[in-house]
Amino acid sequence: MRYHRLEHRFVEEFPEPLEPGILYVSIEYGSVAHSCCCGCGEEIVTPLTPTDWNIVYDGEAISLHPSVGSWTLPCRSHYVIRKNKVIEAPPWSDKQVQAERKRDRSAKARFYDTEPSPQVMPQAQIPEAAVGVPVAEVVLKPNWLRRVVGWIGRNGK
Repeated sequence: MRYHRLEHRFVEEFPEPLEPGILYVSIEYGSVAHSCCCGCGEEIVTPLTPTDWNIVYDGEAISLHPSVGSWTLPCRSHYVIRKNKVIEAPPWSDKQVQAERKRDRSAKARFYDTEPSPQVMPQAQIPEAAVGVPVAEVVLKPNWLRRVVGWIGRNGK
């Protein structure tokens, strides 16, 4: 690992390009981004969702869970970010990566109580932030309120 420690910054939007050694956290967009810690320069974006990654901010440092595995990049780096420290993790075999992707799809389907594919949001429900984005590109992930409303609708209550 080229970077053994990251400085965190809370931002609304990620800068372009990402500065190496900085862990950018956008609460507004529910994502964390950084330049790969191996030093290859690739941008790593981790979505913050109940089935993807989550962060812990203790007032001084950030931990990102689970680990970051860059399986689609040539570097195939794998590391954990704990309290702004980068801890190198062992590489995964292709078989391990495939098993994790299968587990991830199943976890998403169970959590959202849907098929793993996203739903396209009806035009009348498009948030103001998406104005100007083609309707076909606005994707809605069901949240707990939509799940409850859907359940009530299905059960006629």
